[in-house]
Amino acid sequence: MVSSHKDINIKDIQGNAPDETKAAVADALSFFTLSRHFNEVGFADAISQRIKVVEVRLGPQENSLKKTKTECVVTSELDVQNDMTSALRIMHGGCTSFLMDICTSLPLVALTGPGSYAGVTLSLTINFHAPAPLGSKLRIIARSIAVGGRTMTSRGEIWDTTNSRLLATGTHMKMVQTETKPKL
Repeated sequence: MVSSHKDINIKDIQGNAPDETKAAVADALSFFTLSRHFNEVGFADAISQRIKVVEVRLGPQENSLKKTKTECVVTSELDVQNDMTSALRIMHGGCTSFLMDICTSLPLVALTGPGSYAGVTLSLTINFHAPAPLGSKLRIIARSIAVGGRTMTSRGEIWDTTNSRLLATGTHMKMVQTETKPKL
C-alpha cells in the first residue's frame, strides 16, 4: 500500500497500527504541504516534505486507570538543515513550533480517521529545553492524550538524537472544524 506523501510505502513504517491507519497518517502529512495541492510553495513546504514517519503505534492509553481508551504514538524523524535554522545555525524556535504543530496532529488523525486532518488548533504550548545545531538528527514523538466529540489533545517531544538531548516538549489542543451556517 502506498500513501500519497512522497510515495511512502506503508510497509516501511514500523508499529502495530493497521496499514489503513498508517496511510491516513502519511496522507495527513501530505495534506499539510500546500505545494502538493496547489502547485504553489507554502509555508515550510520543503521542511514538511522531509518529515519521515517511522512508526505508528496503537495501544491502551498509558495513564488510563481502566485501560479502555486507545492512544496513538507517532514517531517521525528528519535532519536539521539550513532552511530550519536561525543566524546562529541552530534550529529556529519557529521551526520547532511548526514541527510540534504538524507532528502532534498526526496521532489525532490516526484516531479520528482518514480525511479528518484533526481539526484546527485551539492552543499550542511549547517549552524549549536545548538548541539543535545544524546537521542534528531529530526524533519527534507525538502521543494522543484525549479525543472527544469537539476537542482533542496531544503532546509531543522533540529529541536531538545526534547529541542525546531533549529539545522541546509541547501540548497541542485542537477543535473539530465545523461548517458555519449562514444567518438569515
